[in-house]
Amino acid sequence: MQKLLKGTGVALVTPFDSNLKIDFKSFEKILEYHSQNGIDYFVVNGTTGEAATTNKQEKRELLDFIRNHNPKKLPIMYGTGGYDTLDIVEHVKEMNWTGVDALLSVSPYYNRPSQKGIVAHYEAVADACPVPVILYNVPKRTGSNLTADTTLALSKHDNIIGIKEASGDFSQIVDIVAGKADDFMLFSGDDMCTVPMISIGAIGVISVLANAFPKEMSSMVNAALDGKYTEATSYLSKLSYINPHMYSESSPVGIKEVMNQMGLCGNHVRLPLVGPSAELSATIKKLI
Repeated sequence: MQKLLKGTGVALVTPFDSNLKIDFKSFEKILEYHSQNGIDYFVVNGTTGEAATTNKQEKRELLDFIRNHNPKKLPIMYGTGGYDTLDIVEHVKEMNWTGVDALLSVSPYYNRPSQKGIVAHYEAVADACPVPVILYNVPKRTGSNLTADTTLALSKHDNIIGIKEASGDFSQIVDIVAGKADDFMLFSGDDMCTVPMISIGAIGVISVLANAFPKEMSSMVNAALDGKYTEATSYLSKLSYINPHMYSESSPVGIKEVMNQMGLCGNHVRLPLVGPSAELSATIKKLI
């Protein structure tokens, strides 16, 4: 599995048309663009894909579309998560997992469970899931942190194989690296943390910027994995100018505007998100 998911995964946006319906024509264009420019695997229905505002039927349609429009037959990671463990388990059980290589599951949000509750939640999901599970720790969104001790405890579950770490806490990340088994995978969940995380044991990134800049992200990651950190840092430095603007009006507003200006898809997002301000659009136009 490490070989399959090593490198650059793209946290796919979900393109919408002006009526806020899924724009599958643009989605096909995006998948082809990524396949031609170094992406190693697809991540569908994650935070960047606005999973919070797509329904279960739409999630199935997005996954089905990738199954049928995957030019290089790249691995597929499917995202799901929430604050209702039983609902997530039901969703996992009713899913068609054909062609899906792993489940990426965000730590429970809103109800802010204890670490004991987080462990019980993930164990229930992993027990129900027919494909391997990857933990996703993103405290800025969930309101709670998945600690190193909790991650290491969960890593002992037979069906939990890795973690996407987006805490930005390098002390915590080092503790995970020091305590984990060799086959437990560490993914960067923050584009700007990718190079230093690879230097201490991460196998790659699940990236937002790769939606628009797949070749640059892939080149950066491959250089870091080869130990060419000067080259990797050069790519990182260039991408760092635009990265803050991907989040200044909430993700994926920024990255969708970049893609809009590149002709890949529209910049439409669903409420409660709203489209980019004129100021953000002008800034992005200047930077890209």
